[in-house]
Amino acid sequence: MLAYGQPIVFYTLALITVISAILVVSRRNAVHSAIFLILTFFCVAGLYILLHAEFLAAVQVLVYAGGIMVLFVFVIMLVNVEEAAAVKATHRQATFGIGIALLMFIFLAVVVYKGVFREFGKLPDVGATLGHTEGVGWRLFLDYLLPFEILSMLLLIAMVGAIVLSKKDV
Repeated sequence: MLAYGQPIVFYTLALITVISAILVVSRRNAVHSAIFLILTFFCVAGLYILLHAEFLAAVQVLVYAGGIMVLFVFVIMLVNVEEAAAVKATHRQATFGIGIALLMFIFLAVVVYKGVFREFGKLPDVGATLGHTEGVGWRLFLDYLLPFEILSMLLLIAMVGAIVLSKKDV
């Protein structure tokens, strides 16, 4: 439950998050996109703080705004921007992107449907009975194991992609 005055902070952070996320994907300059992504990460951390999830906010700032963005900046520095800008996107790439976006929307709709309409009270509230870090760990490996593994695979793919992009032709 939000205290008096917190809805204004919530809606402000939410608005900044959505606008900066749109700017991440709409900017042509990769450095500008990375800066807007950092702003998005910090706003999401602020939303976590409003939800009294201080541990998640700290992890958000340290891991995403810190570590992942350093990797993005290194990739941006190593990629030849003029050569990458000269490559034109084909119609097939746009179709593939729209298909992936539709699949992600369907996945998100299923997750929201399952989260909103599932019965409450099946599992004890682990976060309330244990410490913040322990509660997050239990939830992560009980309820969210599949999304956790999918995210780890996506990060592995991104890391391999960054290595391939930064490798010089020999």
